[in-house]
Amino acid sequence: MNTVLKERHLPAGQILQIVQGDITTEDVDAIVNAANEHLQHGGGVAWAISKRGGAAIQKESNKWVRTKGPVSHAHPVWTSGGLLPAKYVIHAVGPVWGDGDEDAKLAAAVSGSLRVADELGLESIAFPAISTGIFGFPKERAAKIMLDSIREYFSKGLSTLKTVRLVMFDNETTEIFLKALETDNG
Repeated sequence: MNTVLKERHLPAGQILQIVQGDITTEDVDAIVNAANEHLQHGGGVAWAISKRGGAAIQKESNKWVRTKGPVSHAHPVWTSGGLLPAKYVIHAVGPVWGDGDEDAKLAAAVSGSLRVADELGLESIAFPAISTGIFGFPKERAAKIMLDSIREYFSKGLSTLKTVRLVMFDNETTEIFLKALETDNG
């Protein structure tokens, strides 16, 4: 059971929520997958999403990469949600810590995911803590960048999105994101 721990109303009217639970059970229009550029969903959040969502997600991902090539940080792609409650999975390529320009890559992945959701006309989206697992991105830094990127995206104009959820699985990451939201000046 996922639990909303904190909620903030953004100036443009969206609701931002910090949630502890399992992103694969989120009943939203889209969940974001912390993906690699080849959309091979073999570990971490990507593996959990692919496992729960069924073979369709990996099959659609393989077709995308085969026909259009690797996915970039700034241009996430989407597949169906397969067997998930979410209609779509938005595959955002998270930066690997140590590869260079990680902050900008993470910001691009977040804003790109929001842009894709708007292009699809969606009202709700759920994000994991992108790149903070096997990709090694420091959690405190990721929390600030993700919150800043969400706030900046919505400051630029109209959006179909009404609800943005940041869904954390473990207690440590949840506490870090809660603290980041509490100290956020936006």
